[in-house]
Amino acid sequence: MKAGIRLISLTTLLASAPLAASAEWQAVETVKSYAIAGQTGAELYFSIGERGPEAGGMGRAIAHTNFKLTWTRKYEPQGDSCVLVTARPKLVITYTLPKPAKPLQGSVKRNWETFITGVRRHELVHGEMIKAMVKQIETVSVGLSVPDDPGCRKIRAELTRRLGEISQEQRRQSRDFDRAELSKGGNIHRLVLDLVNGD
Repeated sequence: MKAGIRLISLTTLLASAPLAASAEWQAVETVKSYAIAGQTGAELYFSIGERGPEAGGMGRAIAHTNFKLTWTRKYEPQGDSCVLVTARPKLVITYTLPKPAKPLQGSVKRNWETFITGVRRHELVHGEMIKAMVKQIETVSVGLSVPDDPGCRKIRAELTRRLGEISQEQRRQSRDFDRAELSKGGNIHRLVLDLVNGD
């Protein structure tokens, strides 16, 4: 695999705003593409290395999954305590994938379809990890109560602490998944080799 090209999952910090009631929610998922050039597997992969999304100062990625997460929350003083009675997420996940600028032919087209299908599946796993994280945040948020906090200030600090731990765990899982997929013999590693060395 060419040095400097790897898959990553970019994450953003959680933002919050007070209000609203909890209800079932669904993530909004979108796909963006960036154009690459070439008519052979090697040329396409080289173009990915030149045009792929920046990977946080660590070279370029083949593809990446990014998300924006905001919350609508309602805190209620109950006696001397404060309770988080509702926490409703708004989650937007964006998958960025390479796309050949010109139509491909024959075996290169077939090899590309196999490659991009595998890459897309990889990114969807990152998306599922993000959705699972949001559900976990929702679970630990709703009903959270902090004593001796009638002004609902301490509860925000406690919530931030808990969410930080959940977010760090999601990032660790994402890194471990990428490491396994990109290592020698891993799924993405094999897909790259098949694309570059194909017919």
